[in-house]
Amino acid sequence: MKVTFLGTGTSQGVPVIGCACQACNSLDFRDKRFRASIHIQIDELSLVIDTGPDFRSQVLRAGITKLDAVIYTHEHKDHTAGLDDIRPFNFMQQKDIPIFGRPQVLEQIKREFAYIFADKRYPGIPMVETIAIDEMPFSIAGITITPIPVIHYKLPVMGFRIGDFTYITDASFIPEESFKLIEGTETLVLNALQKESHISHFTLGEAVEIARQIGAKQTYFTHISHKLGVHNAVDQELPEGIALAYDGLQLTLD
Repeated sequence: MKVTFLGTGTSQGVPVIGCACQACNSLDFRDKRFRASIHIQIDELSLVIDTGPDFRSQVLRAGITKLDAVIYTHEHKDHTAGLDDIRPFNFMQQKDIPIFGRPQVLEQIKREFAYIFADKRYPGIPMVETIAIDEMPFSIAGITITPIPVIHYKLPVMGFRIGDFTYITDASFIPEESFKLIEGTETLVLNALQKESHISHFTLGEAVEIARQIGAKQTYFTHISHKLGVHNAVDQELPEGIALAYDGLQLTLD
């Protein structure tokens, strides 16, 4: 399995429009962060988790030429706004793209992209098949995916586990039952917004403590704000086995 971080930034991305802070002015490519998304390649299966506003640029940069499915963590625009850009995959593959999400996520997508689901559809619009998921494991092309329920302030969000890899973004609380689903994870991705307290995201310190509790061999932090600081400095502060992810980072996992 190969995992590519398409984006590791928060809802505004980094740099933030109009900001002159150290992270936003940084020349380090690791401090340039699109909205959070990952691509997963398992043999011939090509999956994306979340299609944010930067989806087109992310796909071009990563060289993705095939898309078999999209899985959504939740309905916020920084995770869904790029859905229209799946159209080239429809054209190339000559088929609808399955999109997986909780019923309330799919309903939000249907409202925001009403033209996709209209009775009289304009030629060339995205072609999707909506597939509702709940907290039970589901499969795509024989690959089992286990939802990991977490809380984003008061909003239910899904993380996902595939084999020994777990991806969690936009969380401020992980229920005890979900910790049990994460047990044995060898590679963990977890959100770490900033150092200061935040109502709907883990801080860096909170994320470190949760990573220690889970005990994965390697943990990467994502959904990073410019307020966290520059990549190089923050990464050096982290304990062994914990690192900041960055756009374009690729992991090859067993």
